[in-house]
Amino acid sequence: MDMEQEPVISVRGATAALGSRPVLRGIDLRVGRGEVVALLGANGSGKSTAVRAVIGQVPLTGGSIELFGSPLGRFRQWARIGYVPQRTTAAGGVPATVREIVSSGRLARTKLRWPSKADRAAVARAIELVGLSDRAGDSVSALSGGQHQRVLIARALASEPELLIMDEPMAGVDLASQEILASTLREQVAARTTVLLVLHELGPLEPLIDRAVVLRDGCVTHDGPPPEALGQHSLPGHDHVHPHAPAEPARTGLLS
Repeated sequence: MDMEQEPVISVRGATAALGSRPVLRGIDLRVGRGEVVALLGANGSGKSTAVRAVIGQVPLTGGSIELFGSPLGRFRQWARIGYVPQRTTAAGGVPATVREIVSSGRLARTKLRWPSKADRAAVARAIELVGLSDRAGDSVSALSGGQHQRVLIARALASEPELLIMDEPMAGVDLASQEILASTLREQVAARTTVLLVLHELGPLEPLIDRAVVLRDGCVTHDGPPPEALGQHSLPGHDHVHPHAPAEPARTGLLS
């Protein structure tokens, strides 16, 4: 297969459960190089479980996942992937500065060696991209919720990833931060970064989306153009929910 055509993410017949409850029921998902794919669906549809399965946080009970052509169980090049988890309210209690948190996203590349000039430049650029250069030395406890989310995104960008996975990046974020996050994502798209986004609604990110994949009850009900491209306000199986409604429990915080 031509390397340019080889998918960055390939999910085939994936099934997964949380406890005794089936959450993914045989989903297929392919994300090509440079593609921006939105994973949509109502609360409990399996969106967050799907992306956590992709990065190995949720084990499959069936099916397979490949990253950059390698089976998930043998994949080791994690510096190629930036992951932004759902933001949690516990993030504000982390006793660390913005720069320290963002620098932690570089660890997959530095492998605990002393940071080089290139490492420090990558961290500074990531902080600049999310508009927090003037807060780099501040404690994250002094930041707003929207700024916390921008720190999470900067941490993911610090590794200069080829694949960026973001779980509800706009949830609970003020309009000013939404605009900064959309601008940051535009830069990544322009640089041909592959992006997989979990979203309740497309909002300001809609112009960047190549494909929308809709989940309902752990099954794919749509894989194609986003709703606006179809002249629809919603898609089959994408029941509207308030963006601040309770979602699947997140197991990750600012440092996890």
